[in-house]
Amino acid sequence: MNQAEINLKPIGIIHTPFQQGEGTPIQPVKGKGSKGWVEMDDAYVKGLKDLDGFERIWLLFWCHRASEMKLHVKPYMDTQTRGLFSTRAPSRPNAIGLSCVKLLSVTGNRIEIEDVDMLDGTPLLDIKPYVKKFDHFQVARCGWTDNITNENTKADNRFFQEGQS
Repeated sequence: MNQAEINLKPIGIIHTPFQQGEGTPIQPVKGKGSKGWVEMDDAYVKGLKDLDGFERIWLLFWCHRASEMKLHVKPYMDTQTRGLFSTRAPSRPNAIGLSCVKLLSVTGNRIEIEDVDMLDGTPLLDIKPYVKKFDHFQVARCGWTDNITNENTKADNRFFQEGQS
């Protein structure tokens, strides 16, 4: 496989009330009501035009405090070990996170958001609008998550670097 080098540059920083992995909501739906904000790099502020017309946005970010990648992990809401790519564990070959958050406002270089599930200081890689026509699918199966009985909504330290939970 021919692999070209990929360079990513943060376009902003995500600020949240969550300083450590333990206790952080495990998905935006579990972080309902948790507020945060994005501080955009000045070079990208003009690109925020028209964003405030959307109720939700996708944030793509770098899980900068995730532990080393493992191909088998025990997800937060499960007791069995699963293949990494069947989970949303943050410790990945490329530690890219994806969250659909509620957009509250856009003012200058500041984006107010809600339903956050990432750590304070998380580097933002991109923003895309949530569009119901494109992003909403009716599905019949969701793999092992169809059988979840553990309703844990908060993270512990299993996917964070030692001393940096």
